[in-house]
Amino acid sequence: MCYGKCARCIGHSLVWLAIVCIVANILLYFPNGETKYASEDHLSHFVWFFSGIIGGGLLMLLPAFIFMGLEQDDCCGCGGHENCGKRCAMFSSVLAALIGIAGSGYCVIVAALGLAEGPRCLDASGQWNYTFANTEGGYLLDSSTWSQCIEPKHAVEWNVSLFSILLALGGIEFILCLFQIINGVLGGICGYCCSRQQQYDC
Repeated sequence: MCYGKCARCIGHSLVWLAIVCIVANILLYFPNGETKYASEDHLSHFVWFFSGIIGGGLLMLLPAFIFMGLEQDDCCGCGGHENCGKRCAMFSSVLAALIGIAGSGYCVIVAALGLAEGPRCLDASGQWNYTFANTEGGYLLDSSTWSQCIEPKHAVEWNVSLFSILLALGGIEFILCLFQIINGVLGGICGYCCSRQQQYDC
């Protein structure tokens, strides 16, 4: 089994997940494609925590690129290092995975809080409020109440969809980084490749 190849697959997956997180977070600033709500400060304050851009995005790219550099097609290491270097590289990937766990955890927590509080919107009284803040997320199960948000149009759907995407992708990133911790420890013990024939070839 090539632990480096497994790390490389995880790295590629994390790159795409990070890109989608960044895009989802950016879209939160433009409900219905309009820019005025951001400039007039009518967005949920959780949007400004940059959970998808920083947590699920940029912080995830660092471990992703490290994971992608761990495996060579011939399973003979990273940059020509001997077996000791290979094991050291796999162990170091555990530290990178911890960074990924911190970033994805931040993304998940902020997205969950954003979903629970709901969007900031114009209500029937003509005030900009967090209409669903006191429902403890109960509004998510009762779409008939979403019409209480008059502006931006479809604000609840926009908010729920994008924060749900960030929550789901952050959770997947967390699981992948957790798996890489296990993979990195095993790879550090065995080397990049654990089959006897591959060890001889290396």
